[in-house]
Amino acid sequence: MSAQHSDPVDAIVEQWARERPDLDTSAMEVFGRIFRLSRAMGDRMEKAYAHFGISRGEFDVLATLRRAGRPYTLSPRSLSATLMLTTGGMTGRLDKLERAGLLRRSPDPHDRRGLQVTLTPEGLRLIDDAVGAGLAEETDALSALNAEQAGQLADLLRELLAGTARKQQP
Repeated sequence: MSAQHSDPVDAIVEQWARERPDLDTSAMEVFGRIFRLSRAMGDRMEKAYAHFGISRGEFDVLATLRRAGRPYTLSPRSLSATLMLTTGGMTGRLDKLERAGLLRRSPDPHDRRGLQVTLTPEGLRLIDDAVGAGLAEETDALSALNAEQAGQLADLLRELLAGTARKQQP
């Protein structure tokens, strides 16, 4: 435990140490904080995107189209795969975003059975503003660390994520 800061995870770990001293709770110290940080940042991001009239899920759709580059077009299937959503979940998001004028669906000129989803100019402006607002929230949260610490944390989390993904592969 840091001599400078104590947090709710420390209290949980101390309770386990008292009740089950045989357990190694070092993983709980890491993942308990990751889960709490994820929840806290998720709430902050939701508030940041709400100023633009969109949810985090809707942000994800618009951001995926924006990152695709010009002409900011993908198939609903590609969007679903990228965002790990069911087609039903994707349809609901697309319906709402289309009604808001932020994207449009049109027939795929290369596949008579397919559709393509494209950002509208209004959607492009909105996502560019929203991504800036989201990054400002993330940057503010990272201001608790110096640049070297933030880089080390990013590197460590990359390694942890890669190691976790390797262990999930069949």
